[in-house]
Amino acid sequence: MVSTLLSTERDVNNTVARRSSRQSFVLHEVGHQQYYWRGEGWLSIKSFRGGTAFYNAGQGHFAVDDDHYLVLNQGQHYSITIDSEAPIESFCVFFESHLAENVHRSMSASQFLLLDQPDQPPPHSVNFFEKTYRHDGILSPTLGQFKRSLPTMKHEAGWLDEQLHRLMERLLQVHARVRLEADSLAAARPATREELYRRLWRARDYMMSRLDQPVLLDEMARVACLSPNHFIRTFRQAFGQSPHQFLVSRRLERAAILLARTDTPVTDVCYSVGFESPGSFSWLFRKRYGVSPLGYRLQKS
Repeated sequence: MVSTLLSTERDVNNTVARRSSRQSFVLHEVGHQQYYWRGEGWLSIKSFRGGTAFYNAGQGHFAVDDDHYLVLNQGQHYSITIDSEAPIESFCVFFESHLAENVHRSMSASQFLLLDQPDQPPPHSVNFFEKTYRHDGILSPTLGQFKRSLPTMKHEAGWLDEQLHRLMERLLQVHARVRLEADSLAAARPATREELYRRLWRARDYMMSRLDQPVLLDEMARVACLSPNHFIRTFRQAFGQSPHQFLVSRRLERAAILLARTDTPVTDVCYSVGFESPGSFSWLFRKRYGVSPLGYRLQKS
């Protein structure tokens, strides 16, 4: 069964703690200004529109915005911080305990086994990669359709249950694809490849959550729990760029958005995306986009 709560994330988790583990929750709200909460949550998908929510979960730091969603596992302690003058829309789905395992079994077990032992407990738990995911063609369309239909259909318990199962199927498909990405890393054992992948993404998400400030190599490597040289080599293998190249690319992309969508002075844009020198910012921006920051703004106006 699913409950729909148009409330704060704090209220959702407090309510979850008081209820049976056989109940999923949906959070859909619009809020702004300052908000902070910390505690333990359920397996969940976090999505936001109109701004950025910052999560700290375990050793991970995540920036969740219009382009990305976040997956956190059952029992993960985390905090969320939102500080925005404009309204931010959140749409977060909290899954009941063991739903992932039950759906995974129905997708992977043989038809004979599903017919002969329909109620057999799943053999193992599903441990999702806790990271940000760029909105995709697998899960995101289902999540978006769910959000659009929810105001009309939220009192239909059967429809809600079906949507949760459908969404979990998509999440498991995304999980399978990510495991293939992890398997491409150069390591002898599958468990080692998955752990390395988790650490690299932890550092990548850390970098994305700090685009507005300098981030040093030793700091990134420490977040990944890797030596600096090992971190550079494996990061390039996983993402096709060195850590510094990745940071510069993401900062320039953020700067281009601010130049096109706001009237923020170019120098302020430079500093707000983590560059320390307006001169190097302008040179790198021109190299990337073929025009100066001011010229880019004039083109987009």
